[in-house]
Parts: sequence; C-alpha cells; structure tokens
Amino acid sequence: MRIFAAFYRKSSSAIIRQSEKNIRHSFCTENAADGLVSSRVKIFDRDLKRKQAFTLQRDRAAWLMRKDDSFVNSVAENLLDRLEDCKKAFPAALCLGGSLKAIRHLLHGRGGIEKLIMMDMSLDMVELCKEVEKDATDENIETFFVVGDEEFLPVRESSQDLIISCLGLHWTNDLPGAMIQSRLALKPDGLFLAAILGGETELRIACTVAQMEREGGISPRLSPLAQVRDAGNLLTRAGFTLPGVDVDEYTVKYENALQLIEHLRSMGETNALVQRNNLLKRETALATAAVYQSMFGAEDGTVPATFQVIYMTGWREHPSQQKAKRRGSATVSFQDLQKQFGTGR
Repeated sequence: MRIFAAFYRKSSSAIIRQSEKNIRHSFCTENAADGLVSSRVKIFDRDLKRKQAFTLQRDRAAWLMRKDDSFVNSVAENLLDRLEDCKKAFPAALCLGGSLKAIRHLLHGRGGIEKLIMMDMSLDMVELCKEVEKDATDENIETFFVVGDEEFLPVRESSQDLIISCLGLHWTNDLPGAMIQSRLALKPDGLFLAAILGGETELRIACTVAQMEREGGISPRLSPLAQVRDAGNLLTRAGFTLPGVDVDEYTVKYENALQLIEHLRSMGETNALVQRNNLLKRETALATAAVYQSMFGAEDGTVPATFQVIYMTGWREHPSQQKAKRRGSATVSFQDLQKQFGTGR
C-alpha cells in the first residue's frame, strides 16, 4: 500500500509552512487541536487508541508486553547508540509513545539526561513505565510521566534538548505535522531521534492472498507503513537540519503465524484503520496462517517475519551547525579529481 507516500507527495511546502504557523500560533491548545484534526486526512482511528479495556491497543500492549522482547530491545538499543556518537549532553529529554519501557530500561545514562518526560496515550502504559522507573539504575534522572498524544504535544516550545520516539510515530495521521511539533519543542541545536516500522511485510501478502481466496476481495487489515524514500523528505520538510536516515531489517522466527500475531498484539501493532471492517473471519484467519506457512515457512517448520525499521535523525537549526557551501565556491573541479584518482572503473 502506498497511502503514506501519496499523502506526503500531495502536501506542498506551502501547506507545511502553514501547518507550522498554526502550530506556533496555538501550540498545544485545545482549539488548535480541533482545527488541525478537521483539516487533515484520517488514516488511523486515534479514538480507537483511546478507548478503554480490550479495545485499546496500547492498554492491551501494556498488559501483554513481553518481559524481554529481543526485537524491541534491539531497535531501542540501536536508536540509543546514536546518542553515544554525539559529543554534547541533552539535559532535558522527551520520550514519545512507542517502546517506552525498552528505552527507559536501556538508557543507562546515555545522552547526559537530567530530566526525562515519558509520554504515551495509554494510562496503563504510563503506569507500566513507572514500574520500570523503580528498577532504573540511573536514579539521578528526574522522571515525569504524561498521558498525551504525539499529534498534539503538551510541551512548551523550545523546552527540550532531545526528543526520542521508538516504534510509535508510524501510528500518526499527520506525521509531518507531528515532526514539526517535535522540532518546535526542541531547543536550538536539539536532537530528534525516531525509529518507525516501514516497508512491506510477509503477513500483509499472506492476508491479501487469503482474503482474495476466501472472501473474493480485500479490505484494509494491516496498517500502512512508510517507505524509506519518504523518510529523508519528511525530515527536511519538517525543518530539521543535518537529516540522516538509515534502515535495518530484523528477521524474527516464530513457531507459527498465530504466534507472530500475538507478538504484534503485545507491541500494540494491530489494526487501527478508520476504514477497517469488522473482526477478521475465523476461516480467513486460518487461511492466512496456512498461506503464510506455505509461502514463507522454513524447512524446520518455523515461520520468519521481516521487520524493516527506519531510523531518522534531525537537528533543530543553530548557527554552530555545519552548512553547505555556496554554489560555485568549489576550488577543485571534478575533472581534476578524475585525473588524479582515475575513472573508478
């Protein structure tokens, strides 16, 4: 599915600038939130994310979250490793919804953080993070817990040195707008770190084949994911400087496709599309598991699942940052370089 790509391409730079103007004018106010919701495309049902009990994925993820999820921990570890490449400290940090528990557990004093805000839409997830905080080894970090929405950040402008989001931002309807808000919340020379799921998945292919065979058509069953080619454009259009994007692919083996689905449920990665139909029919679900096993099953009977993770890095502008040289200011021509180093063949 290319919903994300089509949506981003249709947004012009003028719309982005206007969005930034609106956000700056009414930063984190209720009226501004109402206006922004009515003016953007709704891909995900954010209200579904806020419902109580079993209908709320984030609450359910808090209940089902694995004690030691190797995949989530690997993504969080790789994201936090980027802090070790920075020579500066980040006293005030905001950690957005997603794998909050893994981020806090693996932080280990990296980044020189003194004040940390942990925010999620789910109260149960926030409460779970409070339990993790009790066991944290770096007790010198003053931690605050907030129930909030990434699309309407409840923080003051220019108040944070660092914003981290691990496997959470791909749920937003207005990803460019959420990233603009993150940039505005950063202090000059503040750092934005994010990891989102992207690409296509084996489960989407198996579910499509099973639906075509059992129901004679397809309907949205899996949430759309961003594409790698869009990530750099998103950072630039959101106003970040020195943008960086890289991709990792993780392969996780499961005993069967149903175990994969349970893992997705424990991560809060189940379907929340507005245009979703009723619950998946039992025979279609069983057919999906059979198709998955047939198409992607390994010789030992296990089924692999590939997760593509897109890592994004961006900074809020500051005079001390590196800047591109003026066009035409080069002192060495490419012809001279070619003569010196050869054609490269």
